[in-house]
Amino acid sequence: MIKIKSAHDIEQMKVAGALSKMALRRVGAMVRPGVSTFELDQLAEQIIRMHGGKPAFKGYGGFPGTICASINDAVVHGIPNPDIILRDGDIISIDTGAVVDGWVGDNAWTFYCGTPSQETRALCEVTLDCLRAGIEQAVPGNHIGDIGFAIQSLAESHGYGVLRDYVGHGIGRAMHEDPNVPNHGKKGRGVRLQAGMVIAIEPMVTLGSPRVRVGADGWLVSTRDHLPAAHYENTVAITDDGPVVLTADAQGAWCSMQGGLL
Repeated sequence: MIKIKSAHDIEQMKVAGALSKMALRRVGAMVRPGVSTFELDQLAEQIIRMHGGKPAFKGYGGFPGTICASINDAVVHGIPNPDIILRDGDIISIDTGAVVDGWVGDNAWTFYCGTPSQETRALCEVTLDCLRAGIEQAVPGNHIGDIGFAIQSLAESHGYGVLRDYVGHGIGRAMHEDPNVPNHGKKGRGVRLQAGMVIAIEPMVTLGSPRVRVGADGWLVSTRDHLPAAHYENTVAITDDGPVVLTADAQGAWCSMQGGLL
């Protein structure tokens, strides 16, 4: 069942979204060679709790971290670990969320650690453009398929793969609500969008094949061909005035792609 949010609900969700973005931005500013993913996780939890929120991911389905930290060919759901150390040239997808007054904000960003290859940087830039393209379609009267089509057509026009196995989702007082928001689709297909819906749009795009595998820990999702992947996400409210990104802090809805910068 799709849960429609009131204007008041959406304003409340902005608070959770802002804290989620602040945590994501601050963690991205810590991305540099020599830092462990566990250190990034500790910072995210500290920020969220310091500002009156709760980490949305910690304990969710048994997940042990505040962030998902997924490096290079890892797409999503990487568990933070003190033994996983960032190196120059890596890219890292950091996904984090905060709960404030029962509302959830969820967002993700792929950051450059040092200087990745031009090929990898291009993948990240296109994936971020896919997020923008998906958000542009999040208007009343469109369909879920219009969002997926915009993402898929842009990614595949550059020769990239688009994950089928993992998708965006509705969001509100629960992390995952109806409807699912695939990153592929056909125009005019799927659930019709209406004002008051809130969804997490999150393109997951690969340099090669979109086929993935789940690691032995039951969480980490990586590309089967070991080529890199990028992942960007914002929580978006559908309103009569157009899409509103709820995961936005005082600096806006977007982070620097370069790690180590606020």
